[in-house]
Amino acid sequence: MTGTPSGNPPGTAPGAPLRVGLVGYGLAGSVFHAPLIAATEGLTLDTVVTSNPDRQQQARAEFPDVRTVAAPDELFDRAAELDLIVIASPNKTHVPLATTALKAGLPVVVDKPVAGTAAEARELAALAEERGLLLSVFQNRRWDNDFLTLRKLLAEDALGDVWRFESRFERWRPKPKGGWRESGDPAEIGGLLYDLGSHVVDQALVLFGPATQVYAESVVRRAGAEADDDTFIAITHANGVRSHLYASSTAAQLGPRFRVLGSKAGYVKHGLDPQEAALREGKRPGPGWGEEDESLWGRVGSGESPLTGGGRVAATVAGDYPAYYAAVAKALLDGGPNPVGAREAAAALDVLEAARRSARDGMVVTL
Repeated sequence: MTGTPSGNPPGTAPGAPLRVGLVGYGLAGSVFHAPLIAATEGLTLDTVVTSNPDRQQQARAEFPDVRTVAAPDELFDRAAELDLIVIASPNKTHVPLATTALKAGLPVVVDKPVAGTAAEARELAALAEERGLLLSVFQNRRWDNDFLTLRKLLAEDALGDVWRFESRFERWRPKPKGGWRESGDPAEIGGLLYDLGSHVVDQALVLFGPATQVYAESVVRRAGAEADDDTFIAITHANGVRSHLYASSTAAQLGPRFRVLGSKAGYVKHGLDPQEAALREGKRPGPGWGEEDESLWGRVGSGESPLTGGGRVAATVAGDYPAYYAAVAKALLDGGPNPVGAREAAAALDVLEAARRSARDGMVVTL
């Protein structure tokens, strides 16, 4: 299903905003989901689920009209009063919570990764289709400024036939921060392969289509770390494009975010999209949102390094995370398309599972 029938769901007054229950108020819930939901016409943040008293207080301070409850069961007890559930809790809870929400008759948004395996993602997709409910995955970096700019350049044929796509999501964090994201327990679905890897793989598949082969190197480099913190993934796409994807917490010198090489020209872009930093600082979508300083714009050219002035400046398209929830609202209210379907997310999980096998066994995995 791409959405529910046009108009407000049963139980919601015509024209009233859809009432959203948000499960989890850590980094994903408080920095990304809650502010973006609150900024979206047609949606209202009704309830936040967190057992942490400090986070409950934080949610009420940031959104004075919001209710807070300690456990998901308290949310599902009020299923008839809600129109959408957003799951931003730890990865291992995504599948059970999404299953419960769908069985309660509620559309669902799940933070990435939607599941630990592609099979689980497809089971969730089948359940949503059976119930006629929206199941969408929050792959917000499809609305990063550099990604939108690259899509524009490809649509204009500015690069010719793309031969290689290099994508880096690198950080310098020499000391582990701890928590479930860095846990070595497989049940937690932690580590960079499934965290940042979910983003870089999803972007590669959106840009260049299905993968046929995967090779990966995934290691633990930092003292005291338990989960992979330095990962490389090479994808061969069905159309012949090669994607080289890097996700690292141990990069003392950061490479370009994108380096894309084509038959006519290449595109090189440094620096991360500014939206996450803005949200962390408490800024909210409005005029000028997602715009980048011209000094950070990438360059398109051939035969010379962009660092020595080669090529032309390519104006960066403004990033647009608010577009995701605007599309979710349109899907629920007007039957618009699902911005990121669970079966798309399952295809990315196919690649991540192949990457994990490749890194473990030192071999190329054919899909």
